[in-house]
Amino acid sequence: MHSSPINSNPLLLGVDFSSAPTRRKPITVAQGRRQGQVLRLDAVLSFESLPGFGEFLAAPGVWLGGFDFPFGLPRELVLALDWPQSWPALMAHYTRLSRAEIRDHFAGFCAARPVGGKFAHRACDGPAGSSPSMKWVNPPVAFMLHAGVPLLLQAGVDLPGLQAGDPKRVALEAYPGLLAREILGRRSYKSDDKAKQTPERLIARKDLIEALEQGRTRLGLRLKLSHAQRDSLVDDASGDRLDAVLCLLQAAWAQGRPGYGLPEVIDPLEGWIVSA
Repeated sequence: MHSSPINSNPLLLGVDFSSAPTRRKPITVAQGRRQGQVLRLDAVLSFESLPGFGEFLAAPGVWLGGFDFPFGLPRELVLALDWPQSWPALMAHYTRLSRAEIRDHFAGFCAARPVGGKFAHRACDGPAGSSPSMKWVNPPVAFMLHAGVPLLLQAGVDLPGLQAGDPKRVALEAYPGLLAREILGRRSYKSDDKAKQTPERLIARKDLIEALEQGRTRLGLRLKLSHAQRDSLVDDASGDRLDAVLCLLQAAWAQGRPGYGLPEVIDPLEGWIVSA
């Protein structure tokens, strides 16, 4: 089993990650605390650079966070490429590669496979409905892993099921789409493309927020927002703030559960998405 944090009521984080953050598209961090079945949103922070976000993670503190980027690669892919089969060695190898090298390796792997089965998947992709962590476009989650995992390792945080670290700062892989789809089905609620920021997506964000406030998900938690916070989540057509809050809810669900609600056995190369 993975142990659970010493502090019974840690600060909770939900992180909408970008592998190339800018002022226009920062890394967005929702902070909150859980009281019983209620999760109160306290603040939403923005980080316009990877080093700035890395400093935030490395600062002393007590928190449990849900991070929207993959922490591992599909075992099938790792074996096919003959890469290291322990997670620390695999991550050291992976993060030494350039993005161009990663793209070439992965494209070569896909080229040898049949249409419809180009990508290798992790065991958690099915239950979570997540993109394979080797995808380098739409969304480029392979590059998010490449940029994000080194920050977690440099910060020395605890990565349950993958690598032990500071038990007071615990990082779990989260995926906002898992919770959003439970409520909205296939309705889209966000777009970075101005032309696609439609009234339909605005209504979908309102419906999603209302369901979260009423606790209408299998996580059984109610989100507590101020009027200003609700307006801010509704008005953000990119969905970054809302995605951070969805990750925050997944971290809150994990809080206090034995082993953070992760399966008893996790593939130590692949990791697992919390609440999948």
